[in-house]
Amino acid sequence: MRSESTPLYTIGTAAELLQVHPRTLRLYEQFGLIRPARKNNRRFYSENDLKWVQCIRYLIHKKGLNQEGLRRLLGLIPCWELKGCSEEERAACTAYEDRATPCWEIASSTCAKAGKCYECETYLAARHRLLNPDELAEIGAV
Repeated sequence: MRSESTPLYTIGTAAELLQVHPRTLRLYEQFGLIRPARKNNRRFYSENDLKWVQCIRYLIHKKGLNQEGLRRLLGLIPCWELKGCSEEERAACTAYEDRATPCWEIASSTCAKAGKCYECETYLAARHRLLNPDELAEIGAV
C-alpha cells in the first residue's frame, strides 16, 4: 500500500507534474530545500515532495522569499521538538547548534532516517510550519 511518502516519480515526471524544469528541482535540492529519495543514483519524488515543491514555489514567487531566506527559515523549525529529543540528544545534535540550515541538510550522517528524509517528521512538517491552512489550500498542498 502506498502512502504520500512513497517515492514514485522520477525527476522528469515530477517536473512535468509541477510544470517546472527538472533543473529547478535539482537547484532546490542543491540548495538544501528538498531531499528526494535516491535509488541507484536516480531521484524519486513522493506526493509529499511535490506538495513541498509547490510550497517552495509559492514562498519564492508569491511571498518574495529567496532561496537563502527560505533555507534559513527552514533551519528555525525545531526538529528537536517535533521528534521529542532529550537534553542529551540536543547537546549532541549539530542541527540544534546550527539553526541557519535545515536539519535534514546537517544531520544526514547522524540522523536515524539518513537518506530517508521523505519519512522524517521535520521534513514532512515543513510546509505546515511555514504556510497557514488557507495558503496550503490555495496551492493545493494540504
